[in-house]
Amino acid sequence: MKEIMAIVRMNAINKTKRALADAGISSMTARDALGRGKGLVDLQLLEGAEKGYEEAISQLGSSQRLIPKRILFIIVPDKLVSKTVKTIIKVNQTGKPGDGKIFVNPIMDSISVRTGVNGDSTLDEVE
Repeated sequence: MKEIMAIVRMNAINKTKRALADAGISSMTARDALGRGKGLVDLQLLEGAEKGYEEAISQLGSSQRLIPKRILFIIVPDKLVSKTVKTIIKVNQTGKPGDGKIFVNPIMDSISVRTGVNGDSTLDEVE
């Protein structure tokens, strides 16, 4: 089983949830987040701002501020990883900076607190 961590735009979260549910993947956790990607960042300027240099802080302006995002955590059996990732990309891809990122991580086990059942049987299962 795998954990799919997807960082998406706030305005795309409802479309993403609907698309995943339509694909048979309804179980997920979502959190608010602030962040930015690697584009358009002058790292020397950012380093100066982090050290508290007023000139660097004023030059950063508002363009380098952290942007509100939403992080989805979705645990799926190995056979649903590709379908889940493709669904997220289809809904969120605009071709512009800020579309998001997807990370896929291995998960050792899943255990239902209510029943004690473990393994893939605790996850969404689409035939």
